[in-house]
Amino acid sequence: MSLSETILSPETSPVKEIKLEDLKTKSPTELLALAEDLSVENASTMRKQELLFAILKQFAGRDVEIIGGGVVGFNAAQMATGLGADVTILDRDPEVLERVGTFFESRAKTRFSNRANLAQCVAEADLVIGAVLIPGAEAPKLVTRDMLKTMRPGSVLVDVAIDQGGCFETSHPTTHDAPTYVVDGIVHYAVANMPGAVARTSTYALNNVTLPHALRIADLGWKEALRRDVHLSHGLNVWNGKVTFEAVAEAVGTDYVPVEQALA
Repeated sequence: MSLSETILSPETSPVKEIKLEDLKTKSPTELLALAEDLSVENASTMRKQELLFAILKQFAGRDVEIIGGGVVGFNAAQMATGLGADVTILDRDPEVLERVGTFFESRAKTRFSNRANLAQCVAEADLVIGAVLIPGAEAPKLVTRDMLKTMRPGSVLVDVAIDQGGCFETSHPTTHDAPTYVVDGIVHYAVANMPGAVARTSTYALNNVTLPHALRIADLGWKEALRRDVHLSHGLNVWNGKVTFEAVAEAVGTDYVPVEQALA
């Protein structure tokens, strides 16, 4: 990537008057990571039904800990509670905890995400889903290798944040062809671009979110479109050698220039 390029990123450009956690681009596919075979085009209907029933049996009564209560965490919790799992959602935002707690009521527990609570939840978990997102920045490493020693052998870590570097210390990117690996007896799933498992559906979902922005840019030109829409302007990351998104500038070690100043 060259800083002479102009780079717009949908991940840092929230829809007007809608919080980032409400953008639903890849959330419908996240827990399908646990059933890679479901995405194989030539898999028979019977095979898919067998897999779904197998997943149902595996989840019932299991301890599922979800780190992050945004779009990914919320949808993961919906699926896991629907499968009968014992679900706990951890987050640092009191508003997020209140919202998910009100929605799930007794079907899921909520806990403030600090070091002690996180360590306890990981130790009790059959499945940990890392659903942490800091827009434009590298994900924090919240689950350390030492924590793996407290987990039951055969437990699973699913790192949805792997596209941002991963939120588990032992994570590294994998592919749909070889999605898992084992560290200290703990199974890791860290496929980059998880929505690729259901490529057609996820493409439609992404297009539905980004098309209005693309049409606005086509009609007005990208500079005028950004000037008129502060939410769209948050999607400008790089222009004319300037990094205009603060978290990106910090991640790459360069100076941050506000969008308004860069476009002046």
